[in-house]
Amino acid sequence: MPCRTRLVSLVAALLLTGACGGSPTSSPSVVPQPAPASPVGTASPGGVGSGGAGSAVAGDAMSGIDVVFLSTMVGHSERTLQIVALARDRVRDDALRTLAAAIEATEADELSAMRGWLPTAGPGASAGNHQHEGHGDDAALDRLRTAPDADVDRALREVLADHQRAAADLARAQVGVGRNEQIRDLARRIEQSRTAEVELLRGTP
Repeated sequence: MPCRTRLVSLVAALLLTGACGGSPTSSPSVVPQPAPASPVGTASPGGVGSGGAGSAVAGDAMSGIDVVFLSTMVGHSERTLQIVALARDRVRDDALRTLAAAIEATEADELSAMRGWLPTAGPGASAGNHQHEGHGDDAALDRLRTAPDADVDRALREVLADHQRAAADLARAQVGVGRNEQIRDLARRIEQSRTAEVELLRGTP
């Protein structure tokens, strides 16, 4: 199933869950404080949060919808790193190489944090476990693998722009229906950063 079709289905499920007023998990969760978003083109120094991925502060309980979002974003970021890795050593344009490296660093940092957050979610975490698989269109990875050297830059821009736009759509939906304010804050920053990245990818010559 193409990435956009899968994303539309997930966004619809998120919105439906929010409309039904699903209750948060019964016990409070301990959620790490996300780091401020890094400007596009730079990585967050020192990891996520002042103490890295392991630091934590008390937060609101995570609802099932928060868990689904985190779990989905873990899979999505894992796919982002795959995309960048496939083209990293073949990219010719310096600006595109710098942008791809910044995306890789930012999402590796976010991924480490989100993986640390999920175990704190309690019983509700099982609802999102299935979302780890199947992120993105495998045909897009095949396109990058088989792209001639002269076409790698264009293929990376198109594949990555589509992938990051999907992340922005998902994060935007989470902002509207999420329960945990820290996770909603992460979603806001993901929506902003991925939208900016798509604009840069589309604007790269």
